[in-house]
Amino acid sequence: MRSLRSRLSALWLMLAVSGAATAYLLVESFQQSTNARVARAQDLVISGCRDIADRYQFFVSGWRGAPVDDRLKQDLLAVVQSALTAKPGVEGGIWQAGSGSLAYAYPTYEGTGPKTDLPAAELSVIQSVNAETQRSGRPDTIRTAGRSQTLIVHGCPLRGPLENITAWTMTRAATAEGPAYTHLLAGLLVLALTLLGSALWLSWILVSWSRRIALIETALGGATMSADLPHLPHTGARELDRLVDAVNDAGHRLSAERSRAAAAERLAAVGRLSANLAHEIRNPIAAMRLKAENALASSDPARKSSALEAILQQVARLDALLRDLLAMTHASRPAARPVDLASFLQSTIETHRELAARRGLQLRTVVPAAERAPCFDPSQMQRALDNLIINAVQSTTAGGEILVAAEIGDGRLLFRVTDSGPGIDASVRDRLFEPFVSSRADGTGLGLAIVREIARAHRGEARLGQGSNGTAFEISLPCQPS
Repeated sequence: MRSLRSRLSALWLMLAVSGAATAYLLVESFQQSTNARVARAQDLVISGCRDIADRYQFFVSGWRGAPVDDRLKQDLLAVVQSALTAKPGVEGGIWQAGSGSLAYAYPTYEGTGPKTDLPAAELSVIQSVNAETQRSGRPDTIRTAGRSQTLIVHGCPLRGPLENITAWTMTRAATAEGPAYTHLLAGLLVLALTLLGSALWLSWILVSWSRRIALIETALGGATMSADLPHLPHTGARELDRLVDAVNDAGHRLSAERSRAAAAERLAAVGRLSANLAHEIRNPIAAMRLKAENALASSDPARKSSALEAILQQVARLDALLRDLLAMTHASRPAARPVDLASFLQSTIETHRELAARRGLQLRTVVPAAERAPCFDPSQMQRALDNLIINAVQSTTAGGEILVAAEIGDGRLLFRVTDSGPGIDASVRDRLFEPFVSSRADGTGLGLAIVREIARAHRGEARLGQGSNGTAFEISLPCQPS
């Protein structure tokens, strides 16, 4: 599914594409407008040159011959002025090859006074267009594009008694001036500001929402040790705050339901514990009663002594059962302190070496290299490992191996007791850590329950590990370096 970031990025991309297309259309529209202005200007100079030619033909219609002097030039100047009077922005004249300009006029010049001098900057272009017109005998146009305007010079041949005579007209078409150019710049500026504003606005939304969502993620991820949902702070965004309120409300309801479920589970556990405890106590009591009755009915002193020994064994069994039960139900708070793992594990397995040796088992440890000693209650943890090691010794046949290992990684301390025995019966696998559940006929079923309570007191967990063969029990604790 697409994220909010990708959707906002796609929206900004669409805005950018739309802006680019709009800018392209604006530029094309302006270009077409410029081309139209240049075309109109070219039509205007062609029309002006044609008017000069028409008036020149009328002027020379009754020609009787005269030298090219100042008087003739004045007459030709009048011809050019009359032809260009109605052509705004057009200047022109009459040109003779070899003699140069015979007449020049710019009747619509907007400066102070009439303009009588040929434009020096465009003189070479004027010469070129008149020379080409004289050579070909046909009208010719030279168009030169500049940064802000296009220069258009047109020449046309003149028929008459004067030799090598041509007329020329010239104008300038603005390409970067006028209302169209102003509108183009204004449109592009508005478009650029719109795109920039949209980009900044979308970026602000994206960064703001990302930061607020990160706050929610941090609050949710900071409660890894608790099963309840944490209380999320408000972000300041109305939509997200509605979601935060819904999550907080769901967390309150979940916590209440969890409390009710825990109370119900405790009641159910008390019921099962009471039933199992009654069963565990009833059997030794029945055995002691039977032994006592037999001893009273017999006059043999040896039989009475045997009965008393059997009664004492059952009393010891009841005492051990009650001790384990009290240890499970009244687990004290752990007194955590820095512990050297190597010496701790070594001292833990030393108490079981003799038992393991009598059963033909090998007992060894694996200790990780740690820069700092982890913190936990060594007496409680040793009791938990004692239970696991005793279970492993009792479940493993001669020639087997028991491995007691510790691992540190991902902020966790892991104890693992692995044996090479036959494994756990599938019928009790899911209930191993419940009180009075045991896979051995002679077991009380409280050893693993005590291990679980000690692990929980350390804010950890006890579980059945994954092993290729045999059985592996694990105790996972938060690693708290000293």
